[in-house]
Amino acid sequence: MSSARQTLIDMIDEPDVYARPRSELDPLRLQAANELFQERRKQIPLVAKRAEDAGVEAINSLEDLVPLLFAHTVYKSYPPSFVEKGRWDRMLQWLSTLSVADTTNVDAEGVTNVDEWLERLEAAGHHILATSGTSGKCSFLNHAPHDYDAKVRHWANTIGWPFVRPDGSRAYFSLGPHIGPNSAIEAARINSKLWGGNSETHFLTDEPLLISEVSEVASLRKRMSEGTASPSEIAAFEEKAKAKGERMMQAVRDIADQILDRRHEPIVLSGMWGQHMLIIERARERGIPDGDFHKDSYIAAGGGVKNVALPADYKEQVDRFYGDVIRNTCYGMTELASVMPRCESMRYHFPPTVIPLVLDQTGERLLSADHAVGGVIEGRFGFLDLLLDGRWGGLITGDKVQVDLAEECPCGRPGPTILDTITRFAQSGEDDHIGCAGTIDSYIRGSLAAA
Repeated sequence: MSSARQTLIDMIDEPDVYARPRSELDPLRLQAANELFQERRKQIPLVAKRAEDAGVEAINSLEDLVPLLFAHTVYKSYPPSFVEKGRWDRMLQWLSTLSVADTTNVDAEGVTNVDEWLERLEAAGHHILATSGTSGKCSFLNHAPHDYDAKVRHWANTIGWPFVRPDGSRAYFSLGPHIGPNSAIEAARINSKLWGGNSETHFLTDEPLLISEVSEVASLRKRMSEGTASPSEIAAFEEKAKAKGERMMQAVRDIADQILDRRHEPIVLSGMWGQHMLIIERARERGIPDGDFHKDSYIAAGGGVKNVALPADYKEQVDRFYGDVIRNTCYGMTELASVMPRCESMRYHFPPTVIPLVLDQTGERLLSADHAVGGVIEGRFGFLDLLLDGRWGGLITGDKVQVDLAEECPCGRPGPTILDTITRFAQSGEDDHIGCAGTIDSYIRGSLAAA
């Protein structure tokens, strides 16, 4: 590992890591980016191809980094037929185009579904995280074996910052499963280790998240829209979904009672907005008033509002219910190993291992201070994550962010910072076209055709 990169990774252990000024970090980040690029271009053909097409031989500026970024859609750029027809050997070839390690030698003989495929990869030392696939297609991201340990180290110094640090002494409650190849599940496992020490941890369910079920649902929805799904298939799906929904509702009630029973001690609780509303509903049934939780409890809420009927003031209701507790969060995503914690002034701070890039809507041009309005620049978020070893950490996201370029955050620590106004381009009714996506997909298709 490069000296500059290692220096930045090691900074996370410093008590005042978020007090380092940009003037000190940026030269190291640029050096680390170039060292990492020189390494990855030899390991990942797609990085080399992007560099060749852009004429980039070295990263001497942030502008040099932009054409080397992957569109976030690249991690689900495999042909759907590979999964639908069980071409797991071809899926391994596709994954290898995006991985540092070669995955084509993994034994895929006898694999019957995507979950077995992921298990084979895990057994061969490839830790794969999959997205939920709500759009009908899952992303698959490869990690080196030690990437998990690097995340744990990073999160130990980030989660709860700047209010509280995890020390393994609290009861930890996660309103989700703890088995499955999903990044949210991995995050819950890491948090359970950091907060509860793996001994005082509680999860919603022991049922594993199966990616094959996600794929089956997506396939059925497609056939329903095409009018090719049979009535018996639809009925069986609805019966299965109803049964699972009933099990999950009971599981929420059960864990809600455990949470409410321990509300007077400092606990850690993480869940989606809709689940928190169900806890409130259970509290009302038990006659528990608002603001009855221990003030040192750490409560995290987010996501989970798509296709969920919630009152317009659900966030305010959740705030009132938990009262004066620690309500902090981090900005992150499946593609990002590092996370950005939110300070007292509701701003997200960059750890040393994240090189932030604010891009135009197409993701092709770096925006500068000249594009700022009132010191705030708005655009598509891109980054290079220096923490990863399993794949290239440069990405163009689908997020629209506002970055305050001020040298100092209102909290008193150095800037720049991301404002708490993050949205998605696709959700705002704007075109979410990323300029490089088509070119990258074409290259991957060509690589698969030649394989």
